Amino acid sequence: MTASMTTDLGLIHHSDHASQYASASYSHALKDGAFVASMSRGACCYDNAGMDCFFHTLKAECVHRDTFHTHAQAKLAIFDYIETFYNQTRKHSTLGNISPETYENRHQKCA
Repeated sequence: MTASMTTDLGLIHHSDHASQYASASYSHALKDGAFVASMSRGACCYDNAGMDCFFHTLKAECVHRDTFHTHAQAKLAIFDYIETFYNQTRKHSTLGNISPETYENRHQKCA
């Protein structure tokens, strides 16, 4: 399982220690794409638990509910799901049953 995000450091690509992500060719491709590589600790399933949960939810609530005829259709549907529903509306038990956007807004006010 992998995830990519943008931070002050630039693009960070996080993965587990699967052989394809640890290979030299993959590492070079990340560097060529200006990604900073990040890997979970070996044999620690908890490092990726949040991302595994997110991707399971994305597949169950968005991807497996539709048939996409083009890459562009899939990309738009996934973007729409994440930006207009998952982040703004979907409640998360780990966040006190509020949306990620609400949680982030509350934390920014405290900082």
